[in-house]
Amino acid sequence: MRRGGVILYPTDTVWGIGCDATNAEAVKRVYEIKQRDDSKALICLVDSDARMQRYFRQVPDVAWQLIDSLKEVGDCKSPTTDHKSPTTAKPTTLILDGAINLAENLIAEDGSVGMRITSEPFSKELCYRFQKAIVSTSANISGEPAAQNYCDIDPRIIEAVDYVCWSRRQEHKPHKPSAIIKLKENGEVTIIRK
Repeated sequence: MRRGGVILYPTDTVWGIGCDATNAEAVKRVYEIKQRDDSKALICLVDSDARMQRYFRQVPDVAWQLIDSLKEVGDCKSPTTDHKSPTTAKPTTLILDGAINLAENLIAEDGSVGMRITSEPFSKELCYRFQKAIVSTSANISGEPAAQNYCDIDPRIIEAVDYVCWSRRQEHKPHKPSAIIKLKENGEVTIIRK
């Protein structure tokens, strides 16, 4: 990714196509692989609040409150499950205004971008080691169903990327895309996807 490569990797939701979110050429390749119009902005993953803050002029207070509430739900232990399995909130992507320090073709026309702080071990470690935001768009041709597991990924996508991560390739369980909430600078909240 540091050299502009595009990868396939498991995330906290479905399998994703990823690249350096600050590299416009790599982002362009992701749009081409998905056969998607670049007017439809892509989501990014980061590993922490601090990293997320680098990519917006200002993160509204309501966003921090929502992030904190999701963390609290994720930290709760469920009495009905194994003691090692925390009850987790559905991964939630926030679309925020005032995106900065990202590839121009990643940012929507209104200046917003969708970003999620991942808590899934592999994608979190990947983001931490890369030290930048990573594009995370579902590993599918635009208009086709998202690949819940590695075995669901269209061979055309596997052939088009530069590297396929080994983690969780054997997994066979249901995964769903994240919830998406748009938070405007004026405090307006819109639920895009539950």
